[in-house]
Amino acid sequence: MTDQPRPDGLEIAPLTRARVRIEILLVLGLSLGASAVYSIVAITNRLTREVPLSQQTATINASRDSREIFDLVYQLLSIAFGLVPVALVAWLLWSAARPHLHRLGLDATQPWRDLRDGLGIALLVGVPGLGLYLAGRGLGLTVTVVPTALDEYWWTVPVLLLAALRAGLVEELIAVGYLFARLRDLRWSPWTIILTSALLRGTYHLYQGFGAFVGNVAMGILFGWLYTRTGRVAPLIVAHTAIDAAVFVGYPATAAAFPDLFGIPA
Repeated sequence: MTDQPRPDGLEIAPLTRARVRIEILLVLGLSLGASAVYSIVAITNRLTREVPLSQQTATINASRDSREIFDLVYQLLSIAFGLVPVALVAWLLWSAARPHLHRLGLDATQPWRDLRDGLGIALLVGVPGLGLYLAGRGLGLTVTVVPTALDEYWWTVPVLLLAALRAGLVEELIAVGYLFARLRDLRWSPWTIILTSALLRGTYHLYQGFGAFVGNVAMGILFGWLYTRTGRVAPLIVAHTAIDAAVFVGYPATAAAFPDLFGIPA
């Protein structure tokens, strides 16, 4: 963390530990940290209602307008602006040397291996995740999560796939790639970083209930451990995107076929 010379002879302020801490707070305040705060408020709101937690509902992809064209525009704008924090961390950790985003764990050297590993992780995490969700609902610790309440338009599935990709990029590049890089700059130990990232992941899912919190902390520990071992974030993005895509796109048909299982009234 030294001064960075500039062509005009001026110097950029040194990247001190204090500046790194402030940068982390700013990045999280614009992204997952803000989601975590809202999620804490949301679960507090839910717990103080007379309606039991298991009888409450959280919708992830909701319609934003009654008119189709404006619903589409709002959906696309939400996805695009939601990716701005990803662009920000890429800018902050950009390296002049190739691969430019190696500090985020990104390069294009093993695309097929990343795809294979990511799909394998998705299978490993997805089935137990569904079981934990159903167990949480059965124990009254989790709300009924509705992955999508969008009307059926020609663009519904593409938008849901884009929403799944946004979630994979935002969560894995910020909660894993960026946070691991910056906390390493602060000389945090590997397991302290893994647990911190996992707790952040669990907290911004807390609006779904305590089952979702536990499940996402466990997922965060696994993802953090894998990233520490491999240094590659692409498989985690693939896994996260695949899980969300399957849930978002497959939910309407699955919920219609098994309404009791998902808490949908007949």
